[in-house]
Amino acid sequence: MTSKQRAYLKGLAMKMDPVVQLGKGGVTPENTAAVDEALTARELIKISVLQNCLYDIREMAEVLAERTRSQVVQVIGRKIVLYREGKNEKKKIILP
Repeated sequence: MTSKQRAYLKGLAMKMDPVVQLGKGGVTPENTAAVDEALTARELIKISVLQNCLYDIREMAEVLAERTRSQVVQVIGRKIVLYREGKNEKKKIILP
């Protein structure tokens, strides 16, 4: 992913609300499944990490991206933005 594409996705993600919340359990199989379903439905998702989570947020983002075969667009504060290209042509985000 180029920096121009990443910047475009960051701009789209700014207006989004978080779809998934991660808590003190960290990255569990259930959370991974929820993120995978959300990526299948939307391509670009925002994840909120709660205050009671003791794990490193950047590491959690990398683990989620690896498990869901997606890419980390941004980790800022307690928010993670992931992108995975979808198969549905009608809902596809067109990258510059």
